Amino acid sequence: MIEAGTTVRAADPPLPAVLLPRRRGVELALIVLAVALSVYGYCAVGVARNGTVPPGAAGYGAGLGVLALLAHCAVRLRAPCADPLLLPIGVLLNGLGLVLIYRLDLETPGDRAAPTQLVWSTLGVALFIVIVLLLRDHRVLQRYAYVCVAAALALLTLPIFFPAVNGARIWIRIAGFSIQPGEFAKVLLAVFFAAYLAANRNALAYAGRQVWRFSRIQLPTGRVLGPILAVWLVSVGVLVLERDLGTSLLFFGLFVVLLYVATGRIGWIAVGVLLASLGAVAVGWLEPHVHSRVEDWLHPFASIEAGQGPNQLAQSLFAFAAGGVLGTGLGLGHSVLIGFATKSDFILATAGEELGLTGLSAIFLLYGLLVERGYRTSLCLRDPFGRLLAVGLASIVALQVFVIGGGVTGLIPLTGMAMPFLAQGGSSVVTNWAIVALLIRVSDSARGRAENEKENPEQVIW
Repeated sequence: MIEAGTTVRAADPPLPAVLLPRRRGVELALIVLAVALSVYGYCAVGVARNGTVPPGAAGYGAGLGVLALLAHCAVRLRAPCADPLLLPIGVLLNGLGLVLIYRLDLETPGDRAAPTQLVWSTLGVALFIVIVLLLRDHRVLQRYAYVCVAAALALLTLPIFFPAVNGARIWIRIAGFSIQPGEFAKVLLAVFFAAYLAANRNALAYAGRQVWRFSRIQLPTGRVLGPILAVWLVSVGVLVLERDLGTSLLFFGLFVVLLYVATGRIGWIAVGVLLASLGAVAVGWLEPHVHSRVEDWLHPFASIEAGQGPNQLAQSLFAFAAGGVLGTGLGLGHSVLIGFATKSDFILATAGEELGLTGLSAIFLLYGLLVERGYRTSLCLRDPFGRLLAVGLASIVALQVFVIGGGVTGLIPLTGMAMPFLAQGGSSVVTNWAIVALLIRVSDSARGRAENEKENPEQVIW
């Protein structure tokens, strides 16, 4: 009962629903810009080499534009809350890769790779559309963790039974058709690692026994620690049997990064670096193919001093030096002198020579932005599997760019991997489009959750 003279305060009105901007219009505008820049680069190469615009410029622009528009429509239909930067970055990097490969094709008339790369890019975008349309919830992948790891190990093992190519067994070649199974395996391993660590993160972080005399160092139980050691042994085994330093370091580094994110314990980073270093040093001394790459890294100009001419790494360093700050201009460089790997391993040298330090920095910033959007997506998710999956997919790109960029610039030994989106390689470009599709699906779940739960837009990290 309310006494006389008492003032009754009205109840606060309910909070209005929060509608986060979906930014599909921003995405479309950025896609148009990405296609326009790619077509401009294509035309610039033709003008520099032949003095005229290439006759296929209109077809190239139309083809790339249609692919990008179809991908955008799929995102608008099934992932309306997805990050608006992921797809335009993928389109621009893929378009720039086609331009660079076309430019190198002009120097090698008997080995034209741009048409084939465009076909693989089409397949990659088709896979992107399929994933966005059919995968409604990324958490479904968690149910198939052990199927993914079994398939990944099978794919990694298959090249052992095929002849080596350029010293490494990483390819499967049948009737003129070739694929690199390790490219697909890395995505499957990311799904498995995310699922396994999401289910066992507490045991990895808190359970176990303390090391004698070191009360602050605590190891997990053998049941939990076993898969970690198994992954390390498999990575070393792949390196030894296939002579593939890049793939081994990539998926072991991926597991260590996810292990640190899942547990928050820096000690796992130290353990991972120690195990990887021991394996790499041992194989670097015992395996002749890997040892030769280490020697080339330590002495890049030794072949010149011996009167044998510059090797690939030396030619790459010369190309970067010739590019300077602004570059020689598209189509005006000489990085084709590097040899057979110009369109794959060393395509970054072409970008460095013809676009200069400025263009090369812009490319690295695009990769950095792609990785940053993946990490930012993980911050907005509540389910552990989604967080780890976003971090894992972004880390694949980050590790690959570091390993390849470091090898081409002489920072670390060469590994023979393909630069994401830029380099020639069908397996690589298809896999990278799958990574972008999964990141878009996860980012749509993150921003959609924030909208459904009516959170404060200022608290949503976008």
